[in-house]
Amino acid sequence: MQLKRLEESIGVALFERAGRGLALTGAGDQLLSYARRMMVLNDEVYARLNARGYEGEVTLGVPQDVIYPVIPRILQQFARDFPLVQVHLISSFTLMLKEQFRRGEIDVMLTTEDELGEGGETLAQRELIWVGAPGGAAWRKRPLPLAFERACIFRSFVQRRLDEAGIDWQMVVNSESTRTIEATVSADLAIHTYIAGAEPPHLERIPHDGGLPDLRAFNINLYHAVHGESASVMAMVDLIRRAYRAM
Repeated sequence: MQLKRLEESIGVALFERAGRGLALTGAGDQLLSYARRMMVLNDEVYARLNARGYEGEVTLGVPQDVIYPVIPRILQQFARDFPLVQVHLISSFTLMLKEQFRRGEIDVMLTTEDELGEGGETLAQRELIWVGAPGGAAWRKRPLPLAFERACIFRSFVQRRLDEAGIDWQMVVNSESTRTIEATVSADLAIHTYIAGAEPPHLERIPHDGGLPDLRAFNINLYHAVHGESASVMAMVDLIRRAYRAM
């Protein structure tokens, strides 16, 4: 009955007989296409207006060594899902991020560390690997040339492992800048370490075949503010959890 009224109101036949049933006419097909687009638009409007419960700002702290490959995808998805929420990304070293988190300057934080701190959860464990220039030979030199940031949480561990293996090493670059470290390593002047899977595309895992000591896995931990936590903060936490589960 409603379809008949619709046909009468627009003055166009939408269905035609096809055997014992009905089939859409050309006009009916076109109307169906419009109807589907209207449903998509309706859902978008509903989601956008409902998202007003998700407003404000979220400050996300992430160590520089795990920005890639997960964080860009998380930020992109969060922006689509919660367009009214502004995300501030702080990329630094775990030690510095934890201090900012303690001061209440960060809402959600990822860390790379040995253990799990109070109130945190471990999302994954990833191996620490040696990286160098593609096809490079710096790792064969002795003393072994290293390039590390002063605040890098892996630095003292790597030095200790080399000492235990009886490998002489030299810190040829001692910088605050990750870009400086990467430039030096890319030029095959030194080597560095990264969490497996997070190394930048212009560096590669060193195929040392036992020529360097094996390193071990470190935790990727998640922390979030618990006092006055907002729906936006918890939405970011949930998105990060799902992203790491999917890896």
